[in-house]
Amino acid sequence: MGKLACQQFSFLFPKCNLGKRDDNPIKLSLAHDKSAGIADRHISNHHERPPMKLSGKVALVTGSSQGIGAAIAVRLAQEGADIVVNYHSHPGEADAVKAQIVALGRRAVAVGADLGAVASVNQLIADGAAALGQIDILVNNAGVEKNAPFWDVTEHDYDFVLNTNLKGPFFATQAFVKHLQSRKAPGKIINISSVHEDLPFPHFTAYCASKGGLKMMTRNLSIELAPLGITINNIAPGAIETPINTALLNDPVKLKALLENIPLNRLGKPADVSSAVAFLASSDADYITGTTLVVDGGLTWNYSEQ
Repeated sequence: MGKLACQQFSFLFPKCNLGKRDDNPIKLSLAHDKSAGIADRHISNHHERPPMKLSGKVALVTGSSQGIGAAIAVRLAQEGADIVVNYHSHPGEADAVKAQIVALGRRAVAVGADLGAVASVNQLIADGAAALGQIDILVNNAGVEKNAPFWDVTEHDYDFVLNTNLKGPFFATQAFVKHLQSRKAPGKIINISSVHEDLPFPHFTAYCASKGGLKMMTRNLSIELAPLGITINNIAPGAIETPINTALLNDPVKLKALLENIPLNRLGKPADVSSAVAFLASSDADYITGTTLVVDGGLTWNYSEQ
């Protein structure tokens, strides 16, 4: 092979001799040791925990004294965020969640509020921001449901569900946006909706109406808030294993019937939802807004010919 060919294809033929060959064993040994050290450092770094994605951020999670909300609060703290833990009627449980967060080395405060009362919602945002200096992430998690045939639903039941599930997130989001505007800061809003923002759920009409409304609120605000650098998204959990489902978990017949409708053949865990929240709250999701991330093991689209 000529000298020109060696120059052109030296990456294919590394032993091509274009000059004096250096076979000094000491130099070769040093080069080997150096490359091995780089490889060792690469292997070591591979096992290091990735940097926390929410360092320097403050998140407020409504309804975070128990269940999915508590899992979300702790997961965001694990990612580096300080947390406003919100509760309605379980201050002891809220303090327990707060303790978990503090144990992770993060700051936390527990603030009670009635999410169905606008004045209380506004005070929640104000108190949370005052305690921790700011709020960057709002997770509208709190939600309730009432099981009743449509013709038996009372005005009190309807108001209870809609006030908590739709009115609360509406005005919490409004107060949060005003807080961000006062700081001229971007922000993230994540609503915990349900697969029943799309799927019918007989005997839970008020609940479905609230989640359908939350879906359209999210779509609409994604356009209105985008110029402010604020994103808003829904997460729609399917069947999640929480204390509220204790009766189902202890009923083998009903549990079997439900699992047969879930392609992944298991109930979701609170961690499945909190992981999705952590993603949407991070800069990894900066270009995502106005959508719903479904976390349901395939339940929603599990239709089959009858």
